[in-house]
Amino acid sequence: MTRVLLGVTGGIAAYKAAELVRRLRDRDAEVTVVMTAAAQRFVTPLTFEVLSERPVATGLFDVDDPSIEHIRLARWPDVLCVAPATANTLGRFAHGLADDLLSTIWLAARPELPVILAPAMNTVMWENPLVQSNVEVLLGTGRCRVIPPVAKRLACGEEGSGALAEVPQIVDAVLAAAAG
Repeated sequence: MTRVLLGVTGGIAAYKAAELVRRLRDRDAEVTVVMTAAAQRFVTPLTFEVLSERPVATGLFDVDDPSIEHIRLARWPDVLCVAPATANTLGRFAHGLADDLLSTIWLAARPELPVILAPAMNTVMWENPLVQSNVEVLLGTGRCRVIPPVAKRLACGEEGSGALAEVPQIVDAVLAAAAG
């Protein structure tokens, strides 16, 4: 069974991560979800606990769990997927910032762990040279595959590239990466 660690970050597309979990489970993947604080403003951990049938990791310092959770979670998966990946998360990953559970897992993960990043954000943000530079840094690690956002009407009401890629495309990329 493929083990997928799914990072859900704080954009409106976070609700689509629920479908991603369901479809991965339909393909016999075991999914553990890590949510940033901002993601929890859009979708509750309970949604992902029900769909994944596993506890959701939400904080770096869990007083109920004496283990070093970021290390345990970094060692567990066959593939790490971040969907949606916000501009903030891409920047933190690209620059080695580790101020929450997901970014700490990113730094603690073994170098050969495949990583699928599915960005979603406003078009102007996606096209910002700083965001594109961060994407290039991440691609330069040799471990990341970026599934670019698609063009459509965005939550802000504008048309353009920035919407999360279609869930089946992300599922296929995740499973292919895990298979090597």
